[in-house]
Amino acid sequence: MPAFTSHIFVCCNQREPGHKRGCCDPEGKEELRSCFKKELKRHDLGALVRANEAGCLDQCELGPTVVIYPQGIWYGNVQLEDVRRIVEETVIGGRVLEDLLIPDEALNAKKAGKDKKGE
Repeated sequence: MPAFTSHIFVCCNQREPGHKRGCCDPEGKEELRSCFKKELKRHDLGALVRANEAGCLDQCELGPTVVIYPQGIWYGNVQLEDVRRIVEETVIGGRVLEDLLIPDEALNAKKAGKDKKGE
């Protein structure tokens, strides 16, 4: 079996409603991950691309968050309607979507006043 060309990690972390850092999967339904899996299947990419649930990716204020490896592309505020475009343009086409991209300087830069444990 060939190595994956892309591995998509979808934050499915849950926190109590109203948490100060937010939550990538507030309803706990993993809808975003499921949507990625369906879109990958629709494009017959199952042997080359994988979409997995991730625990907290520690970009809570920018979520829902998705990271694609080995490319190291971080997307924030990802919505269900963005999934098709991410798969077609980024995974298949190799283009970075600037409107979803979390800039390097924003990664791991929690908002002021947040604790160091990410809680």
